[in-house]
Amino acid sequence: MSSPTIEGFRVALRRPSLTFAEISWRWVLGATTAALSSFYCFEYLDTLPVTKADAALLATRQPALVGRAITHILRGSLNRAALAALLASLALSSLWILAASMGRLATVRALLAYFREDVAFNPSAQISVAEKPRPIRSLIDLNFLRVVVVLSTILAFVGTAILASFVSTKVNPRPGLSFILFLAMASLICMAGWALNWWLSLAAIFAVRNGKDALASIAAAVAFSRDHIGPVFAVSTWTALAHLVAFSMATTAVSFPLALLRVAPARIVMAGIILVALAYLAVADWLYMVRLTGYVCIAEMPEAVRATLPVPPAMPLVNSTPIATSIDRDEPILSDLPKLAVET
Repeated sequence: MSSPTIEGFRVALRRPSLTFAEISWRWVLGATTAALSSFYCFEYLDTLPVTKADAALLATRQPALVGRAITHILRGSLNRAALAALLASLALSSLWILAASMGRLATVRALLAYFREDVAFNPSAQISVAEKPRPIRSLIDLNFLRVVVVLSTILAFVGTAILASFVSTKVNPRPGLSFILFLAMASLICMAGWALNWWLSLAAIFAVRNGKDALASIAAAVAFSRDHIGPVFAVSTWTALAHLVAFSMATTAVSFPLALLRVAPARIVMAGIILVALAYLAVADWLYMVRLTGYVCIAEMPEAVRATLPVPPAMPLVNSTPIATSIDRDEPILSDLPKLAVET
């Protein structure tokens, strides 16, 4: 049996249907979000009143006059925009929770069936819908907690910006210190948010595998990462490095259409950028499936390895005679008195 990282890449290459299933629900949700956001922007802009004076100020293209016109156009419409954005966020969050739960249920069950049936990892623990309850409730709870983590991270950023602003006052302005303080606290918030999101995404595997509730799945994820810290770290590191390489290649590829912006039509340039972005997103989803497969492989491997490992043979005894390891302190030759051995 190879390493879990190599097994993750092998399964992702041999079973492209798993990656297509992951891409399908992610991209459908992304397209829905983009369409709803575009519709929201167009409808909001359509409701803004623009007077002839505002149009005249916008036609001047002077920054001060344009800013004054925009301020007058947006006056009194912030409450409606915030309320509409809040309702759209709640709807998209609910849709994401449902779609992510269904998608993770399908992919993890397919991976468990692969390792238990095709690779013969723990074949006695077959997945049966009739025997185990559907863990969709646990997945919904875990994904709801992930949404709460994202919302808490955003609120923490706002609070960090407010706290950092207290350092720099009008009497004693220190913008550099305020920025450094904000950057340090924001880094800690990002690390904490990333760690919590990683725990919750890992717990989804055990919600499907063990059929337990959200809290029990989180506890199983903590125990799993503690007991298999080496393989988990290896899978996470190699997939993160591959993701970094893909991101570097995507950013480099995007620079070529941008360089042709002055000589090529804008539509062709935008089409090239969109194609590169879609290719990068597809590779990122594929690497996510590689990482997920590696985690499932680690979770399913130990029982099979313990069952198939041969018992080491007993070491033969070279000499059954016991070897004396003690020293006789009464031996005259070991005495510290001179000529004692000669006298005796």
